[in-house]
Amino acid sequence: MDVICIGETLIDFIPGSEPASYVRNPGGGPANASVAMARNGLDVGIYSKLGNDDFGRFLKETLEKENVRLLVPELTDDAVTTMAFVTLYENGERSFTFARKPGADMLLSADDIHEEEIAGAKAVNAASFSMSENPEAEAVVFFLKKAHELGKLGAFDINYRDTVWHGNKEKAAEAVRGILPYIDLLKISEEEVDMVGGEEKLFDTMKEYSIAAVIETLGADGAKCFFDGQVLEVAGRSAHAIDATGAGDAFWGGFISTLLNEGVTSTADLTAEKIREALTYGNVSGWCCVQTKGGMTSLPTRAQIEKVLKDERR
Repeated sequence: MDVICIGETLIDFIPGSEPASYVRNPGGGPANASVAMARNGLDVGIYSKLGNDDFGRFLKETLEKENVRLLVPELTDDAVTTMAFVTLYENGERSFTFARKPGADMLLSADDIHEEEIAGAKAVNAASFSMSENPEAEAVVFFLKKAHELGKLGAFDINYRDTVWHGNKEKAAEAVRGILPYIDLLKISEEEVDMVGGEEKLFDTMKEYSIAAVIETLGADGAKCFFDGQVLEVAGRSAHAIDATGAGDAFWGGFISTLLNEGVTSTADLTAEKIREALTYGNVSGWCCVQTKGGMTSLPTRAQIEKVLKDERR
């Protein structure tokens, strides 16, 4: 397959028309990014334990409907599906509220990962959303190391908001440092850049480990990437947002899909031109998701992204 996503899976609740009413739309991290990539023409599988609860069953059904292969298809009573509430208000300010069921822990152990799936992957996107709780992130580290040994493209979506929730930035930073040697592409938001000491410090780290750092800002402020000693940027888009649920994952799905569609399957294939194109597609993808009220149900296809770009060129 083209992409394997791994990590904890979140479910986003999108505010409905009635007070305290929520629409069940699965999203967050690997699940949303997997759907975005599948809609961009990639063959995608996801590694994640899903709890045998209402949300886990709903998520399993939705992923299968979106042609994402579940590599751990059995629901388990040992895990409880996580819930998250994410909203972007019309003034462009982001608001995050986190709710978690007791005992939720869906990170797999390294023993759960089968060699044949890893070896058969053209590229890997690995993600963890519990770094401060699980600093070793055993399965993620194993996955990235294996991909690195095989010469595959390793991508990681950092989510430092967990650090804020659990209150231990150093613990999360230690986990990140442990996986940097095995990463080719790193996604991080502007607010997370501030948490690691600003762009200059981030770029110094990226130079040290020969990593391309991608910064997404949900479309309103554009997107940029540090690559080969230069900063590549794409212009911002209208900030008249409806809901940002899934926008970051739509960006990441569009970005990775574009690279793979351009034949980028290792670090050696990366060029400034290909990264700039991927930034453009990712930025439009995130913007489309924001404009259509977020979540898996509004993640755009490659054709929809290309239509936006075509209309703008006119």
